[in-house]
Amino acid sequence: MEGYKVKEYKGPVKRYCRTMNLKDNPELIAEYRKRHSQEHSWKEIREGIKQVGILEMEIYILGNRLFMIVETPLDFDWDTAMARLATLPRQQEWEDYMSIFQDCEQGATATEKWQMMERMFYLYD
Repeated sequence: MEGYKVKEYKGPVKRYCRTMNLKDNPELIAEYRKRHSQEHSWKEIREGIKQVGILEMEIYILGNRLFMIVETPLDFDWDTAMARLATLPRQQEWEDYMSIFQDCEQGATATEKWQMMERMFYLYD
């Protein structure tokens, strides 16, 4: 399998790695994947993610386990950005809709759903 090309930036960026489980239901997982396609994801959500300063966001899946990589400028503050994101148009509607598929509490925010992962290995100096 080939790897995935990553975006190049003019300087260093920060990376956040977060994880979440979907409900272990093949039909729900298939629909969740569909709802995140370019064709079916909501334009307001993609725009809001960029508006709060996120440079790139990728979500990977294995079974019902999701892994999200978020790249941001070095001065990015996660808590401030997520608080702002929660106020943007349709964001809570999207979170409520996605909770149908996710193994989380109804009404949870994105920060409550996606758990921060700890980096335990780093190859580069």
